Formats: sequence, structure tokens, C-alpha cells
Amino acid sequence: MGNIDAAVKAAWNAIDRERSYTTELTQRLVRIPSVNPKFVNDPGQNRESAVQDLVESELTSLGMSIDRWDVFPDRPNVIGQLTGLEERSLLLCGHIDVVPVGEAGTWTVDPFGGEIKDGRLYGRGAIDMKSGVAAAIAAIRGIRAAGIELEGRVALHSVVDEEAGGFGAIDAVKRGYLAKAAIITELTMGDIQVCEGGLEWIRITITGRQGHSAWRYNEIWPQRDAPDRLRPAVNAIDIATRFLEALRNFEYSRCRMRQHPLLPPGMNTINVGAMRAGAGLGPDGLPLIMTNPAIIPDVAVIDLDYKFLPHQTKQEIRSEFEAFVHHFCQQDLWLQKNPIKVQWELGGLHFPPMDTAPDHPLVQSLLQRRTQLGGKPKISGMIAVVDAAHYAGAGVDAVICGATGDGFHGADEYVDIASLEETTKTLAAGIIDWCGIK
Repeated sequence: MGNIDAAVKAAWNAIDRERSYTTELTQRLVRIPSVNPKFVNDPGQNRESAVQDLVESELTSLGMSIDRWDVFPDRPNVIGQLTGLEERSLLLCGHIDVVPVGEAGTWTVDPFGGEIKDGRLYGRGAIDMKSGVAAAIAAIRGIRAAGIELEGRVALHSVVDEEAGGFGAIDAVKRGYLAKAAIITELTMGDIQVCEGGLEWIRITITGRQGHSAWRYNEIWPQRDAPDRLRPAVNAIDIATRFLEALRNFEYSRCRMRQHPLLPPGMNTINVGAMRAGAGLGPDGLPLIMTNPAIIPDVAVIDLDYKFLPHQTKQEIRSEFEAFVHHFCQQDLWLQKNPIKVQWELGGLHFPPMDTAPDHPLVQSLLQRRTQLGGKPKISGMIAVVDAAHYAGAGVDAVICGATGDGFHGADEYVDIASLEETTKTLAAGIIDWCGIK
């Protein structure tokens, strides 16, 4: 094995010789709108395939073999690879889909202009996360330009659909595109992130008994239980109200009792994201009638975003939650016979937790190299969920390392150019440290 530090210095020098490459590639990527079509269906904005054409061209120029396939129609993944030893293999991953621009009037720049001012590159996807894809490509480019031959196999995964659940990365994992370790180049504000909690989307369906609103008194006011009494209705919204109060107490209890040292206290929340109630249950699992208050509703559907901690398992949290629902139902005569239904993986969404050891060699490499470059990184955790989850769920040791910026999912999104350049060098050094050189 050759001198690792000398190789890192050579790669950094090569990156410096083409210092503007990462920024210019980010600009080119930002200027191709690639809004996830699950949010906005507009051919002019849904140009993921065109973005991947650019990515593929850059990877091909580096001598990487290319695998490309459609995850969804005209929504391709692109994977470039350089051959090497499997036991030292490494993949870098970034997504090229972006969220919608939102109200254009809230932007002070063209959302797809890639404008540069005051050391920042602006545009939708600038930090989330086309700059991360550009930095990964530029890191490999610097290594190749320096004439360095890596021992381990290195791959770049440019995937779609992360913003809607990560189904691009999920498909890559299902097809066996894995490695011993992975770097996801999402924004980390200069930190090295080694963990993130898991995420479940859950649908709660509460069923009552439909009736006419004029007879609500028969449901809630004490009645003589005689043979001629009309059968009472059961208002599903009333049950849902009680359920949400109990859920809030359950949420508080689990947030208070369980924490992770690298994540803020209370991040393992249960967000009530959507609630629809009315009469009749349609084939889509939602109420058929939601506009007639003269009907006592017999259906309430609640969708939850359920976060759990990096060191918890889905089996553990599912068992715990289902026990909570069961005990809630046992306190009500109606629910004992008509229990609340719990649907896991709503929309197919499930993010496994990631919990890589802080002393992992790849983590320490990125931490030390970023420090060497003048950064002040610390080891921390990702509060949100990213594609690292899907690789970690497949047994890959994953870490998140990216640039600094702001405006993600909002107006005037930008990436800090100095941090982008430093991230490119950090990634190049991490690749060399992990894969080794011939």
C-alpha cells in the first residue's frame, strides 16, 4: 500500500487545480428542474432524467462503469462504479429530486437560476442536495486526476424519489447495489452525522356507527334503555378526540423516558399529520362523505408520522404502539368489539434507524480530514431521515457528511460555496482512507 497522506495531498492539489468544478457542476444541476412529480406533475419541472443524463456523462468521463434503470417511468437511478476489493468497498449516495418551489414570489432569486452572490449558490436543490451529488463526483474526479488507483471498489449512487420516501435508494438496495460502508452527502452543517432515528407512517382507522345528527341526544344523553329505544349512533370523531388526547400522553411519555446522546431530547415524536372523518369507508381507505354535518360520522382516519430512536428496532416500537392502541380500546365497550385498526408502512414508507459507532474508521477519517482542512466538525445525529436509513437497514455502515446551507424546503435555498469546496476535499480524503491505494 502506498502512502495514504501523500495520496490525499495529491487529490487535494488536483481538486484545487479545478477549484470551480464543484460549484459549476452544482449550477448545471440546479438549472435543470427536477421537482418530484409526486408533488407537482409538470413535464417542464419533472426533468429528473435530464439531470441523470448530466450525472451519467460526468461519471462516464471518469471511466466509471454505468448502470441505469427506471425506478418509475422516466425517473432513473444512475450508478457509476470503479472496480476494486469488496472488503474495502464504499458507496457515496445523493438524490437528484427536489421539492416544489412553492410560492415563487417569496424567492428573491430565480429558483432554477443557480445564481451566485456573497459566497452562496442559490436555487432549488442547491443544498438539498444537488451540491452533495456534485461534491461526490468532484471528489472522485480529483482522485482520478491525481492518478491514484484505489484498492477498494467505489461507487456513486445518484438516486430519485428521496423526497417522497427514498424509493430510489430502496430500489438500489433491493437490486443488491451495496458496499461495506456508505457516505450520504446530505447537508450536515459541517458535522459528521453517525445516526438518525427510524420513521414509520401509520394510518389509524376508527369506526363508529352512522346516524342522523338530530338523534345525537340518544347517543350522548342518559336514556331509559327500553325495547323501543332507537339504536344509538357512535360518533367516530368523538372517539378520535379521545384517542388523540391519549396519543399525546403516550408521545410525551416515550419522549421523556427514552433519549439518544447524539440527538435532541424529545425528537422521537408522533406527528398527527392528517385527519379525515365522515360517513362511509371508501375503497381508498378514506371516508366517502366529508361535507355533511347532518350525519353522525362512522369513520375517522388519522395519519401519523412516527419517529423513533436510532437504537430502537421497528419490532420494538410496533409492539409498543399496538399495545397502547389495544389498551385504549379495552377501556371502551364499543372499541372492545370494534377495535381501532393500525396500518403500518402507509404509502410503502418505512425508514430503518441508523446507528453507526462514532469510533468507526470511516467516521474518524471524515472527522479528522475535515478538521485538517480547517473545519470544526463534531459527531452528531441527523434529526430528519435521509437515504442513509435504507443502506443501514441492509447492513451497510453509513455516515452522513455534507455541506452547509439554508432554505431547504423553503425560499432562497442556497449552499455555502466555501463549505462545498471543503466538503469535496473531505470526501476525497475519506474515499482514499477507507478504500486504500494500490
